[in-house]
Amino acid sequence: MSFALLSKSMAGRASVSYKLREKVAVVTGGGGVICSAVSMALAEMGAAVAVIDLREGAARKVANSIKKRGGKSIHLRADVTSRESVEGAFKQVLKQLGSVDILINGAGGNLKEATVNEQRSFFEIPLEAVHSVLNLNFIGTFICCQVFGEAIAKKKSGSIVNISSMNAFRPLTGIAAYSAAKAAVTNFTQWLAVHMAQRYSPKIRVNAVAPGFVLTDQNRFLLLDEKGEFTERGRRIVEHTPMGRLGKPEDIVGPVLWLVGDDSAFVTGAVIPVDGGFSAFSGV
Repeated sequence: MSFALLSKSMAGRASVSYKLREKVAVVTGGGGVICSAVSMALAEMGAAVAVIDLREGAARKVANSIKKRGGKSIHLRADVTSRESVEGAFKQVLKQLGSVDILINGAGGNLKEATVNEQRSFFEIPLEAVHSVLNLNFIGTFICCQVFGEAIAKKKSGSIVNISSMNAFRPLTGIAAYSAAKAAVTNFTQWLAVHMAQRYSPKIRVNAVAPGFVLTDQNRFLLLDEKGEFTERGRRIVEHTPMGRLGKPEDIVGPVLWLVGDDSAFVTGAVIPVDGGFSAFSGV
C-alpha cells in the first residue's frame, strides 16, 4: 500500500475509531471524579453505559446526565468487594442492556487510616485499614473481571481497562497499602491479558491506565490544605511533574477511549502512564 493510500485509510479509521454504538460499557466507580468523566465520554461515543458505584446517588447523577444529553445509561449500586453484590449488578446489566462489551474497573481509593503521617507511624497502621485498601483496589478489580469478564469471554471479544496508578511503579512515601494494591492491579492486568488472549480469544484485550496525580475526593487531604492551597506534598508533586500541574479527569478520558477503540486492536497487557511526565523525571 502506498503512503498516500495508507494515510487515507488511517484517516478514515480515525474518524470512526471511537464510535462505540451498540456496545455496552460497565464502569465501576462510575460516580467518582475520574470515572464519571469516562462514563460520559463512553456515552458520547455511542455506548450504553452502566454506571456502578457504592454511592447510588452519585451513580444516578452521572446516569441522569448521560440521559439528558441523549445517551443511554443505567445506574446501579454495588460493592465491588462483594461477589454477591457484583453478581447482582451483572444480572441487572444483562436484563436492562443485554450484554457486556467493555469493562472499566475504576472503583478504588485510599484511606487516611492506611496512611503514614505525623500522627501515625508505619507500625501503627491498623491491619483492617490495609485490608480495606487492598480489597477496594485489587480484590474489587479481580471480582469484577471474574463476573463481567466471563460474559466477555463467552462473546470472545471485548475490552477491559483497569485503573492502576503511577504508584504501582514508583511507590510514594506514606501510602504503602495503596501503592501495593495498585502494583497488584498492574501485575494482574498483564496476567489477565495473556490468559484471555490465549484461553478464550485474541480479540479480548486487557489493559490499564496509570494516572499520575489527579485531584480526587480520596487524595484531597494529601494534596490540599483546609484553605485549598497545596500542602508541602502537593507542592513537591507539581515541582516533580514536568508539565507543572495536577492531572484533570478529562486527561484520563482520551487514553481510555483509545484502549477500548479499534485503533488499539493490537494492544493488550499494556499499562499506559498518564502522569504529565512524572515517571520520566529524575528530579534533576
